[in-house]
Amino acid sequence: MASVAAPAPMRASDIQTDRGNPHWVRHPGDRALDAIPGEDGWPIVGTTLAQLADPDGFARRMVARYGPVYRTRSFGQRGVDLVGPEANELVLFDRDRQFSNEQGWGPILNLLFPRGLMLMDHEAHRIDRRALQVAFKPEPMKAYCDLLNRDIATGVEQWGAGADRFTMRVYDAIKALTLQTAATSFLGIPLGPEADRLNHAFTAMVQAAVAPIRRPLPFTAMGRGVAGRKLMVEWFTRLLAERRAQPGQDMFSQFALATREDGSLLAADVVVDHMIFLLMAAHDTITSSFTTLIGHLASNPEWQDRLRNEALAVAGGAGRPIAHGDLGALEWTDMAFKEALRIMPPVPALPRRALRDIEFGGYRIPAGTTVGINPALVHTDPALWPDPQRFDPTRFTPDKIAQRHKYAWVPFGGGAHMCLGLHFATMQTRILAHHILTRFAITAPAGYAPRWQAWPIPRPRDGLPLEFRRIC
Repeated sequence: MASVAAPAPMRASDIQTDRGNPHWVRHPGDRALDAIPGEDGWPIVGTTLAQLADPDGFARRMVARYGPVYRTRSFGQRGVDLVGPEANELVLFDRDRQFSNEQGWGPILNLLFPRGLMLMDHEAHRIDRRALQVAFKPEPMKAYCDLLNRDIATGVEQWGAGADRFTMRVYDAIKALTLQTAATSFLGIPLGPEADRLNHAFTAMVQAAVAPIRRPLPFTAMGRGVAGRKLMVEWFTRLLAERRAQPGQDMFSQFALATREDGSLLAADVVVDHMIFLLMAAHDTITSSFTTLIGHLASNPEWQDRLRNEALAVAGGAGRPIAHGDLGALEWTDMAFKEALRIMPPVPALPRRALRDIEFGGYRIPAGTTVGINPALVHTDPALWPDPQRFDPTRFTPDKIAQRHKYAWVPFGGGAHMCLGLHFATMQTRILAHHILTRFAITAPAGYAPRWQAWPIPRPRDGLPLEFRRIC
């Protein structure tokens, strides 16, 4: 077996700050943002608690009062939020390399998901992204498709233990299923008894991302998150040695053998960090987005029937796999998924740091300022999306897409940091929809309206209990 050195453990002193990272652009100081309208909130906590309690409502109130460029003070520092498709384009496309992902996400995620693609900038990001793209080429994607069909079909068949009717918490069921499918397609192994430990580690890491206490002290959310990361690093480091010695068709094998432009393998700690981040992204974001989709299909039976009939026609019957080459024929399914992503994007807000002075919306934003954009607010702007809370997949017909601003819909980000796994996500969602909808009719209780926890990744507080009726 190949020998792979374990990455060094993260320490509290590794928290990324301006002082500890001399290449970071220093924050200009709170007074430098006085000219930008906004609020500083309460002493010490600022606007942090108000934003965490109701991020969507807070942002709507700020835009209504101050306009699409406004100032807040969260996590101990002033920053600026920019709202609108033009703001999304400025920050995400970033043609002039004016923004830093590392310095935007770092203070939030550095102890949990360091060195993931989302925390890398410019040339370093380009080099690693190019190396990792090998895992998403056509041949590996076809292999993942076969594994997903097999495992999703097996998992869905077990729902309800054979009962004709049952009520199930959709979020929990999809989370367990996506973890299992990620184990086989990403890692090439059945998780077995490790599933609960890894699931708890993932959950702790994600929840720690927005914890008000930013140091991993005992009995805090950040402490639990860092402990979860430690478990994940140890687990993936052991597996990396096995994959380099005996590679398979899984995604981790592709990453383990990925090379830089000079032909050298990616370092062990780099592979481990990328894999942890991508597995988290695939697991939690797909769980969130697909739960949103199922919730809306349960409340819109006409759309549920349309997707079911499309899947039956393309696959040739219930229970049959969807071939990789036929995924593109699931056009209504694709539009319905896009509409679910519009209504509830899995990453509601995106932070960056300005690397130089920027002019936007009539305001000067100085270098070093934390700058955030708000896809969730743009996705439900009635000026862009009439009757925005209504589930209507026809918003994504080609003619309607052509009429909108290109950056009015950005659930996968944009520019150089467009989500690397977006094609995997859409493939998995189409396969999930096929195997679920051709086996079950799903209904929501009369008058039911789920309450969602918006951050860090949206999820229904009650797990979204829906009724399933077996039809095949």
